[in-house]
Amino acid sequence: MRIIGLTGPTGSGKSLVSEVAKAEGYQVINCDLIARKATEKGSYGLLCLVAAFGEEILNNDDTLNRKELAKIAFSSKENTELLNKTLLPHIVKLVNENIVADKVLLDAPTLFESGIDSECELTVAVLADKKIRKQRIISRDNITETEAELRINAGKSDEFYKLKADYIIYNNGNIEEFKAKFLEILDNGGNKDE
Repeated sequence: MRIIGLTGPTGSGKSLVSEVAKAEGYQVINCDLIARKATEKGSYGLLCLVAAFGEEILNNDDTLNRKELAKIAFSSKENTELLNKTLLPHIVKLVNENIVADKVLLDAPTLFESGIDSECELTVAVLADKKIRKQRIISRDNITETEAELRINAGKSDEFYKLKADYIIYNNGNIEEFKAKFLEILDNGGNKDE
């Protein structure tokens, strides 16, 4: 089995890498979608979040109010760490239950924080200029510039990814070059010295 870990800060453009991997026959596991499953109404993950952040993160129907959770969780580094510590064990468990192929790409924003990088043959981080990321987040999530900046500032620095990941790919606009770089990494078989 070959598992590749994909990570990078919000708005960097990881979804493009997922598309390329899928076209190359990889099962892509989107850990954000897994996180949604881990926080479904009545789930143990949601109960843990409520215990950590309070009932104000719930809607009237006892489902998770994601915007309210984001507002609280990204308001400080401590709260972001609490979010990760609370939710990541549930996400890792669900990820392992979802692997059904022999070639897997884990699209995981918190790849290193969760410890699931230890399951990966190699890790790839996608980075992009902060200004580009901010515009992508505003467009993607339909949020304000201030909210986008909060999300960016709550995340890890580029240096964090440079220190941890086996490979770094920049996604600042040239899509073909970006895709080609990722394909080169796949073909390389995880050997950085080739």
